[in-house]
Amino acid sequence: MAELKDFAEQLVNLSVKEVNELATILKDEYGIEPAAAAVVAGPAAGGADAAEEKSEFDVVLKAAGGSKLAVVKLVKELTGLGLKEAKGLVDDTPSNIKEAVSKDEAEALKAQLEEAGAEVELK
Repeated sequence: MAELKDFAEQLVNLSVKEVNELATILKDEYGIEPAAAAVVAGPAAGGADAAEEKSEFDVVLKAAGGSKLAVVKLVKELTGLGLKEAKGLVDDTPSNIKEAVSKDEAEALKAQLEEAGAEVELK
C-alpha cells in the first residue's frame, strides 16, 4: 500500500512536460489513449480541506480569444489530447483544461494560455 501512495505522489508531482511525455509513452507503448489518463487526474480538494489555504487549482478556459487556432494547438500540447478533443475543449468554453494542479503549475498554464490569446481563470 505504501508503494502505491509513493507512486501516486510521484504522479501528482509531475510537471506539464513530464505529463505530456507520460501520455505519449502510454499511447505509443501500451495503447492507452491520453484522454483516458486525464480522467484519472483525481478529484479537486473540498470539504474539510477547504478551510485550509487552497493548494490545488483548476485551470478553466473562459474564451479562446482572437487566436483560436493557437489556443487549440496549445491546449493540445498541454493536455496531451488529440486535435479534435482539444478543439472540443476550446469550442465548449468554459471548460477545464487541467484540474487539481499546484498553484505554480496553474499560474504557468494560465500565463501560456493568455499569451496565446485565451481568457483563463483559476478556480
